[in-house]
Amino acid sequence: MSNDPLDLGSTLVINSGTVRYLSLAKLASRTGADVASLPHTVKILLENIARRAGGRDVSHADVAALARWPNGADASIAFMPARVLMQDFTGVPAVVDLAALRSAVARSGGDPKRVNPLVPVDLVIDHSVQVDRFGSIDAYAANLNWEYRRNLERYALLNWAQQAFEGFRVVPPGMGICHQVNLEHLGRVVIARDGWAFPDTLVGTDSHTPMINGLGVLGWGVGGIEAEAAMLGQPMFLPRPIVIGVRTRGTLPPGTTATDLVLTLTQMLRAHGVVGKFVEFFGPGLSNLGIADRATLSNMSPEFGATSTLFPVDSTTLKYLHLTGRGASVDLVERYTREQGLFRTDADAEPRFTEVLDLDLAKVEPSVAGPKRPQDRVALPGVRQSFKSALAGAGADASAKDIARLVDEGGAPAGEVLEAPPEHIEQPSAAASVTHGSVVIAAITSCTNTSNPAVMIAAGLLARKAVQAGLQCRPWVKTSLAPGSRVVTQYLDKAGLTPYLEKLGFNLVGYGCTTCIGNSGPLPDEIAAVISQKDLAVAAVLSGNRNFEGRIHSQVKASYLASPPLCVAYALVGTIMCDLTVDPLGTDPNGKPVYLKDIWPTAEEVESLVAASVSSDQFDLEYGRIFEGDEKWKSMPAPTGTLFDWAGESTYVREPPYFIDFARVPAPISDINGARVLALLGDSITTDHISPAGSIGVDSPAGKYLEAHAVPPVEFNSFGSRRGNHEVMMRGTFGNIRLRNMMTPGVEGPWTLHVPSGDRMSIYDAALRYQQERTPLVVVAGREYGSGSSRDWAAKGATLLGIKAIIAQTYERIHRSNLVCMGVLPLQFKDGDSATSLGLTGFETISIAGIGAGITPRQSARVCAKRQDGSRVEFDAMVRIDAPAEIEYFEHGGILQMVLRQLLST
Repeated sequence: MSNDPLDLGSTLVINSGTVRYLSLAKLASRTGADVASLPHTVKILLENIARRAGGRDVSHADVAALARWPNGADASIAFMPARVLMQDFTGVPAVVDLAALRSAVARSGGDPKRVNPLVPVDLVIDHSVQVDRFGSIDAYAANLNWEYRRNLERYALLNWAQQAFEGFRVVPPGMGICHQVNLEHLGRVVIARDGWAFPDTLVGTDSHTPMINGLGVLGWGVGGIEAEAAMLGQPMFLPRPIVIGVRTRGTLPPGTTATDLVLTLTQMLRAHGVVGKFVEFFGPGLSNLGIADRATLSNMSPEFGATSTLFPVDSTTLKYLHLTGRGASVDLVERYTREQGLFRTDADAEPRFTEVLDLDLAKVEPSVAGPKRPQDRVALPGVRQSFKSALAGAGADASAKDIARLVDEGGAPAGEVLEAPPEHIEQPSAAASVTHGSVVIAAITSCTNTSNPAVMIAAGLLARKAVQAGLQCRPWVKTSLAPGSRVVTQYLDKAGLTPYLEKLGFNLVGYGCTTCIGNSGPLPDEIAAVISQKDLAVAAVLSGNRNFEGRIHSQVKASYLASPPLCVAYALVGTIMCDLTVDPLGTDPNGKPVYLKDIWPTAEEVESLVAASVSSDQFDLEYGRIFEGDEKWKSMPAPTGTLFDWAGESTYVREPPYFIDFARVPAPISDINGARVLALLGDSITTDHISPAGSIGVDSPAGKYLEAHAVPPVEFNSFGSRRGNHEVMMRGTFGNIRLRNMMTPGVEGPWTLHVPSGDRMSIYDAALRYQQERTPLVVVAGREYGSGSSRDWAAKGATLLGIKAIIAQTYERIHRSNLVCMGVLPLQFKDGDSATSLGLTGFETISIAGIGAGITPRQSARVCAKRQDGSRVEFDAMVRIDAPAEIEYFEHGGILQMVLRQLLST
């Protein structure tokens, strides 16, 4: 920020000197708007655009309109984040694209150093560690060693990037999860840069970026494509914000945790409908929620569909900054937020919201969520029935035998490759006890809960009491502890709880996302065999945020999200077919039943041990060395220089085709004629269904590609590890084992029909044949298309397959934006219309008219579907290009193509 376009600057005196800031009070006086009563979310957005008023993207009228929110003229909000956060799975393709942009600029005779982040970028390597070794003291070291062996080429790319790009930092493997590192260290709340102070804001290439909102920092998840654009100076255009206020009162009752609260909130907000909206908490109940509790709630924003979930800055925020080693910034944070009306107290008047919901903390009860969706909360007494009901109504679900068949056909993960030696259970005979409903995975994992000392200490206390009562975990349960920060290990050790967790098999397996993203690793051979042989429906319990079908493990049909202490409890009982409120966990050495209520820690026990065990020196120690990495990272061979040296033989990192033979002028938009339907899909198609993930099957298109490039199956690795290779990723698009294409009824997996011939084949092979026939493709879907993680390959893969348009009933926010940014047209059925109501079967020839003459936001397009018998059905659909800037992205064939043309034109 180099100037003050609206002459709103004021000076703030802080302990370290003086800083300038743009005064919202002056803006209110200038415009006559009641800025003071705006939600904090809107105030932050208002300050953000006011700093850039009068430039290319923000007019003075835009600022005045937002100041009068929710009244006044509808205005464009060109949001520019202060920084960008990435994780390695989504960060690798972003780095590949930036490297490709540099290569393209160099080929055109320009200066490749102009391709450089214009805002600070932090990339945390946290998504690649897998639970191969567990239940042993050497599990962490073994898993980290396998992580490096599997990902050396990717890590070399990231090592190159941190020296090639300015303002680009990398947190090496084994340090923590990006969202927890962001909460505990990277988040500033208020940033002082170039003599100016302004709110810390960010976007991240992981949909759980909103976790930082628990600290009062406005941020949300975007695709890697949008993040790259932000790094290159392109704002994100937002519609007029809809802000839902959540009035909070009361306190959590004894026996409940922040996890129970977040599952309650997720169910409530998903049922109410907050997709694409901002959520903001207010009310006196906030003073009863610590930052870790707030962050737990904000973390789950994608699960209930909100853009972000903001907790305003207050005295609790300042205490947390002191605790986590950021005490030097507290003076700036407090003075700035108080001056700007961004500091909350219980005495505050209620802000003006679009709508207000009420949340009574006292009504929260112990819960889990599952067995297939995070919004499906179940109170503990109802878990057994939820499992039975889900399976009884799952006639279309693949059985374990079906999964094995699909594995053979290349449709499902078969265990990670570059495989570690197989694990075996200590009591092989125990495998015979595994039956329907057995818990075979119990994982304390994911930043959702491991960032919260209260629930982690509670898990340790429950473990201690269980051991003291003579209990042990069932031998068929794969137990693991994967904290999101090394600080967790520090305070569990200091509290004396680590030995008890390890006694139950909850040994440290790594600092990363592990089970929550499907990196649960293979089950022990004996367990995997009995599940397959007996065709068993077994379960997983994890303290994560995602439990979609097929995500946690290919042999696990039901997954439940639960608090860390409940993960321990289910590992003790070993089955989901129980009621933990009345059924015993086991028996003590005297044969006396031990119940959950007997060993559940009290709130006073937890609070006392947290106070005694968690200290600022732990944060100082761990975050003082966060960017250093271990000897493996420091000694890794990696390229250097301005341009990345693309290795032609690499099967991990390849230069993408977007900028090869690049045209300086984009081709004009035209209507779509003679398209075929590649897939006809139902509701809740997630990015897990679309974007390649998990292991690569030998007989899959991606596996055949790797074998053709002399890669043996044992070295295939995972799709996540090969996200830098578009050839692999496009072959795995729509490759989920649970995908149900209604063009191939009764069959699950990545299958479709090549309509002209009637041949059944993989979706990739069909797309390739259609491309050879010069036939454009569309995908037809139901509601909530593209929900789930912000995976940019869900859009990149679609465009590389030749998909020109998606026609769906509704879209999740991030994926819709990613489609536009990759030049894929998102169309939305008008209310009341659907593929079913219109009688679409997927065998039609599709034409889309009304876009060739030019596009305006949310205009109508005319779709004509010609059936095989010659009859037609025609209907109007909304063009889900929502902002004028998105029109420009689409016209260029994608946002990166637009950025490159702008670079070349200057």
